[in-house]
Amino acid sequence: MTSPFSTTALGLCGPLRQPRQMLADQTYDDHKSIHDDATAETLGLRAGPIEGPTHFSQFDPLLFHVFGQAWFETGCISAHYQNMVVEGESVRAFVELPAPGATFVRLRAEKADGTPVLTGTASVGDASQHPHELPQRIAKLRPPQGPVINRDLRVGQRGAVVENIRMGFDQHMGDHYPFTLADKLKVITEPCDWYTPEGGQRSPWGRAIIPTEMISVLLGATSAEAQLSGRKPAVGLFAGQEIRLIKGPLFVDQDYELEREIIALSESARTESVWIRTQVYEMPSRTLVAEMILNGATMKASYPNYEAEAKELGLA
Repeated sequence: MTSPFSTTALGLCGPLRQPRQMLADQTYDDHKSIHDDATAETLGLRAGPIEGPTHFSQFDPLLFHVFGQAWFETGCISAHYQNMVVEGESVRAFVELPAPGATFVRLRAEKADGTPVLTGTASVGDASQHPHELPQRIAKLRPPQGPVINRDLRVGQRGAVVENIRMGFDQHMGDHYPFTLADKLKVITEPCDWYTPEGGQRSPWGRAIIPTEMISVLLGATSAEAQLSGRKPAVGLFAGQEIRLIKGPLFVDQDYELEREIIALSESARTESVWIRTQVYEMPSRTLVAEMILNGATMKASYPNYEAEAKELGLA
């Protein structure tokens, strides 16, 4: 995998890229999402933001340079999203240079003017041996004082069903992700031969692999089946995300089963968050091959009955 980047005394610096917005038509619970411009504007945003994991693609060439093939087999990227990016803005990825033999690095992304986009960590091997961004944040959380939107959810609650999913090149991924892998590969910021039907046959695994950012799509397409969301209608966004490969890569046209569990609940002045771990099992062997932690934050202002229900609960 190759991509232009520069090396400094402090680390690797990728080129400025302008990621594309592909979720303007995303819907869930019969309404548009925060990625729709009109919906975003009602919540005080200037336009619909690009989904956070889109930026993960800009790190793939840098982390492949640092860790080699292991990046796609046992790589872990863990990120806290700091500021939203809209289409037309330029973003650059940075990765610190590790000490010789080290398997853990810190990373960040910035807009062209230096505005932070995300901060995080990456590693290869056993991710549990490293102080990754999201687990460190979860360890510091205090329980929510009085959830309204998420009051029916509990830590330890598991998904309602085991979800079955696969991703083909021309497979529409549903209302949550109204595009195909082929559509994404036409505009992905960092193309790679291993992502394609023909080039995948020349990959070290003899098959096309799913790009890191599209693992989020694979694992999010059926998330509604888990029934681990709060009260509706409400608009949410990704506030943090960790994708960990245990026995990767994940492959195109491969069957997987997903199991989800709530591992934390939290809140801020403007949002209520549910932190969900998704485990990915390759079928038919049912081998655990990957995990994702997602901090899904729901905006309090988007829930029409928030103030009234807060009063009823004695929280106002």
